[in-house]
Amino acid sequence: MEIFVADCLTVRDTPEMGRGVFTLEALDANIIIEIAPVLVLSAQERAIVEQTRLNDYIFEWGLDRKQACVAWGYASMYNHRYLSNCEYYMDFDQSIIMIRTVREIQAGEELFINYNGDWNDQSPLWFPAK
Repeated sequence: MEIFVADCLTVRDTPEMGRGVFTLEALDANIIIEIAPVLVLSAQERAIVEQTRLNDYIFEWGLDRKQACVAWGYASMYNHRYLSNCEYYMDFDQSIIMIRTVREIQAGEELFINYNGDWNDQSPLWFPAK
């Protein structure tokens, strides 16, 4: 599987969250803007990575969520927002994460995913979030 990142996406510094993914062009709702292959980590490897700065950039992986993965492309750079403008889908068979817009997005907007998985899931995260 090849990496696909829409040509209009870029990573920029943000005032509050370090770096994030932005769009240079307006985006329609319900379009795939990224397909990112992942490197799957075993539960044992995940435990090691969780002790490093990389812990902020991995995704839980697998039906039992015991594994983790590192996503290539920009997928690990999207910041969290509870009512996000994008959402992600995991395909465990193909070892990919897909990012899709959930509404129209204006040029210059930062793109967010909800780290809970669903774009509007308000469940508390493991860190203080907006």
